[in-house]
Amino acid sequence: MTGVFSLLPEGRPGLLLPNAGAGPAAGPSGTGPGEDLARYLARGGYAPPRDPEHLLGRLAEAGLRGRGGAGFPAAVKLRAVRDAPGCSVVVANGEEGEPGSVKDRWLLRNRPHLVLDGLRLAAAMTGAARGWVYLSDDRAERAVRRALVERPAEPAVDVVRTEHTYVAGEESAVVRRIDGGPALPTAKPPRPFESGVGGAPTLVANVETLARIALIHSRPDAAAAVAAGHLVTLSGRGDHTEGATALVEVPAGTPLKVLADLAGHGTARAVLLGGLFGGLYGDGWPDLPLDHDGLHAAGTALGCGALHFLHFGDCPVAVATEAAAYLAAQSARQCGVCVSGTSALATTLAAVARGATDDDPTGKLHRWSRQLPGRGACGLLDAAARVVATLLDRFPDRVAAHRDAACPACADPAPEDGRRFRVPVP
Repeated sequence: MTGVFSLLPEGRPGLLLPNAGAGPAAGPSGTGPGEDLARYLARGGYAPPRDPEHLLGRLAEAGLRGRGGAGFPAAVKLRAVRDAPGCSVVVANGEEGEPGSVKDRWLLRNRPHLVLDGLRLAAAMTGAARGWVYLSDDRAERAVRRALVERPAEPAVDVVRTEHTYVAGEESAVVRRIDGGPALPTAKPPRPFESGVGGAPTLVANVETLARIALIHSRPDAAAAVAAGHLVTLSGRGDHTEGATALVEVPAGTPLKVLADLAGHGTARAVLLGGLFGGLYGDGWPDLPLDHDGLHAAGTALGCGALHFLHFGDCPVAVATEAAAYLAAQSARQCGVCVSGTSALATTLAAVARGATDDDPTGKLHRWSRQLPGRGACGLLDAAARVVATLLDRFPDRVAAHRDAACPACADPAPEDGRRFRVPVP
């Protein structure tokens, strides 16, 4: 089943437009024109931030975590920017580097006022005097610019366009691009909250995070429930689910089996979690809960909330090889350890996929996947290492089988463009 769906309990406020309904029976939504200013105001949008400090406390109490991938507590990040010396700025980060995620583009295309409202509130909480919306999607840019014409932002907000790459949404790359440079990560420290755009303390916040801030402000009675909701992107290409993709809003803790059944992936054999950051998971995946802590305890990660399901005809070695090839091609090529590390992971894993037996490729992959994480300027190297590590740890029999017989799914060289994981915005 393809479309946009809400699995939130009836009456619970969410980020999807109201015609999304309360479940799959309501059918897809979000395919028509997005929300204009009149509709957003009618839903309580742009209410004055009477006490920014009180709102900040409410976000902390509700437990809102960032939706860009790391899941860092939003209130802690806001306070760090507020407390840093100097006049701060705020950025709505709508550049989705993960090829399997669509939530940020959907929000910017369909609910730009909700995102801009969240950016306004973030500015109020941090004392920022200027804001930016950072993106690469044509339709999202047009929607944001229309929204800014309908209601000019206070403080002033500019739109900055970037080229779409895996690393372009990393927060230091965002700062670098807004400052006129390339959208490539920089070494830390300093982090953007210390010295960001123009040297000012900078909040770089994912657009879903900002949208949830705006909804919490307009519906303080439901703050905890709003903070616990997640937008997730479901995809896969099994024999009977070719191209089945969905954007779904769900409460935290929802079993992955519920999501898979919704989109026609209930018979999947495995899942690639968190975009490419959470790695592969096989046996037991249906019972995993969709929340940061539950997935972390299971040795994986929610990341950006993108789930790619593997079916009977999908070889996990082929999937991991494609992921590693894509990440190696997307390297910013600034850190020597990333350039050499991602290349080594990708080429050696490709040798495993072909059944190469002239040395010990799996031994090398085990060693590298333990040694490389944390050594790059961004999370790309970590993602590549985790994909490889989870393949070796959770599918050892499938890896070993490639030494004994040719695998049809691994016969062709792995493409470097991420085509397997790309998802159209529903």
